[in-house]
Amino acid sequence: MAMKQIIYASRPFGFDEGGLNSILSTARRRNSRNDITGALICRADIYLQLLEGPAEAIGDTYERIKRDDRHLEVMLIRDQEVDRRLFPEWSMLDDPARSWMWNQAEIAAGALQAASPEEVLAVFARIACEPRDHATLMPA
Repeated sequence: MAMKQIIYASRPFGFDEGGLNSILSTARRRNSRNDITGALICRADIYLQLLEGPAEAIGDTYERIKRDDRHLEVMLIRDQEVDRRLFPEWSMLDDPARSWMWNQAEIAAGALQAASPEEVLAVFARIACEPRDHATLMPA
């Protein structure tokens, strides 16, 4: 079975902590059931998400995200077959957009659209290498 990895970005509609918690809870439940792992970088101006798993499950999940009214301007950045997962232990790791990522003014000015898929993947690779406290974070 082929494994697929996608990265997409969207602009949140009605972003707040409760909405984010709802998205994460639903994603973790569905992703665990469908053998999907990944990470979501989020803040008020951007969702940037990497999903990886069986190609059909990734395709179905991405189609559902595109129809979700909490996501505006959904943009596919990367769509690749991969041999290994970047986030094998995480049904959905959530990560705040860090200071080493684009700031809100840069996002508004088109930094994400100007970035190559490899540059965006590097953001997730950096997150994947960070140590995590599994006692306080909820893995897959």
